[in-house]
Amino acid sequence: MESVVVVPVYQPGEHLRTLVTDLRCAGLPVVVVDDGSDRDSAAALAAVAELGGTVLAHPVNRGKGAALKTGFRHVTAACPGFDVVCADADGQHSAEDVLRVAGRSRDTGRAVLGVRRFAQMPLRSRVGNTATQLLFRAATGRLVGDTQTGLRAYPGSLLDWLISVPGDRFDYEMNILLYAARRGYEFDEVTIATTYLADNASSHFEPLTDATRIYWPLLRFVATSLLPARAR
Repeated sequence: MESVVVVPVYQPGEHLRTLVTDLRCAGLPVVVVDDGSDRDSAAALAAVAELGGTVLAHPVNRGKGAALKTGFRHVTAACPGFDVVCADADGQHSAEDVLRVAGRSRDTGRAVLGVRRFAQMPLRSRVGNTATQLLFRAATGRLVGDTQTGLRAYPGSLLDWLISVPGDRFDYEMNILLYAARRGYEFDEVTIATTYLADNASSHFEPLTDATRIYWPLLRFVATSLLPARAR
C-alpha cells in the first residue's frame, strides 16, 4: 500500500523545503498541516505547494495533535486506504528514514516507530526520554525504545481509530501509545538517525507546559489501570 507523509508544522523554516523536496523526489505524496503560523512562514508554505505538496491550514494554533488529526482526516477522504507516515519538519527526520519506516509498515501491516539512539541526544532530551520510557514501561508493561519520536508510520486501517484518540497537543502522541497498549496493538521499531540541529533550537516544545501534557496521560493511565473494572 502506498504511503502519504503528513508533516505538522508551526512557524516552519528552510528545513521544511528540504524535507519536502527530498520526499517528492522519492515519489511520496506530502501533506503539510500548518498549525496557525504567522505571515513569516508564507514563503516556506508556498514552496511546499510549488513542489507538489498539499498544504492544509488551521487559522489559529491548535496543537500538534490537532494538526495530525487534520492530516489523517484529509488522507482518509482523499486517499482512502493509504498508509500514513508522520514526520517533523525541524531537520530531525530525513527522507531516507521516512522511506525505511514506511517500508517496514507496508511489509508488516503494523504501526512503526522511528527510534533514535538516546546516547546521541542532547542531555536534556536524553534525560527526559529515559524518564518517559521508564514511566511508560511501568504503566503498560511494554518497553518502547522512543516514546517521544515524531517519526511514525501507521497502516491505513488505523486512521479512523487514530482520529478518535483524545489529545490535541503534545499529549496526543503519548496517548496513541497508551491507548494502543490497552487495545493490544503492536508497534514495530526501526532505528533512525539522531539529528539535533543547534541543540534542537527550532523545536516549539515548551519544557514545563508540554512535559506536563505528556506525563499527565501516563499518570492517569496508571490510575485507571489500578481501578476495578466495574469502577472504570
